[in-house]
Amino acid sequence: MDSPKPTDYRARLLARYVSTHTSVSGARDGLARRRAYLERLVVRHFPPARDATVLDLGCGHGAIVWAARNLGYTNVTGVDASPEQVAAAKDLGIPGIRHGDLRTALNELAPDSLDSIILFDLFHYFDKNEQMAIADAVFRALKPGGRFILHLPNAEAIFSGRMRYWDMLANDAFTQASIGQLLLACDFTRVACFEDTPAVHGLKSRIRALLWPVVRAAMRLILAIETGESGRNAVFSQCLLAVATK
Repeated sequence: MDSPKPTDYRARLLARYVSTHTSVSGARDGLARRRAYLERLVVRHFPPARDATVLDLGCGHGAIVWAARNLGYTNVTGVDASPEQVAAAKDLGIPGIRHGDLRTALNELAPDSLDSIILFDLFHYFDKNEQMAIADAVFRALKPGGRFILHLPNAEAIFSGRMRYWDMLANDAFTQASIGQLLLACDFTRVACFEDTPAVHGLKSRIRALLWPVVRAAMRLILAIETGESGRNAVFSQCLLAVATK
C-alpha cells in the first residue's frame, strides 16, 4: 500500500477558507457588527494624514480597508491569499483588494515606501523564522516613523487557547514581552501593546464596556496574589494589539 503523500495544508485551507470556517462567513453582517471596533482602530492607530499609504496584509474580505475608507483614507489597499476572501470583498464593493501571497507582496514593495502595514490575525500563522523575516521585510518597506500594526492571540489571557486554536492555520500566541522582543530585535524603535476592550455600538456593548474594568480588576488581583505584581500594564483580553514604530 502506498504511503499518503504530503499535502500543503495552507493552500488547501485557504482555497476554501470562507466556506469551511464559520467564524469568517457572513461578511456583510460582520462589517456592521465590527464597525465600531474597526473605526476605533483606525482613529487611534492609523497615521493622521488621510492620504497615508497603508497596506493590510491578509486583509480577508477587506473589513479594515472598508472602515478606513469610510473615515476618509484614500490610499488603503489589501492583499489576501484566499480567493474566497477576495471574492467576498468584490461582492461587498470594497475596492483595493487583490489576491496574492504575503511574502511576495512584501518583497515587491520599495524601501521606505509605506506609512503603515497591518497584519490582523495573521502573524501567528507563521513559524518563528518566518515571523522574523516578515518583520524585517515590513521594517524595510516602512517610511521612517511608519507603523507596523499587529493583532495577535494573547498568551496571557484566561481564554488564550480560544484564539490560539481557533484556526487550523495558527501556530503561535504572544505576550507583550515576546512580541516586543521580536520587533525590537528587528530594529523597530518602539513597541506599544493595547487591550481589546469592548467598543461601544449599542446597549449590549455598553454593558460589556462597563463590566470590563470590573473583570480586569479581578484578574489583576489574581495576578497579584500569585506573583506580587500589580498588573497595572498587563493585557488581559484574548487578543492584543501591538503597534511598532520604525
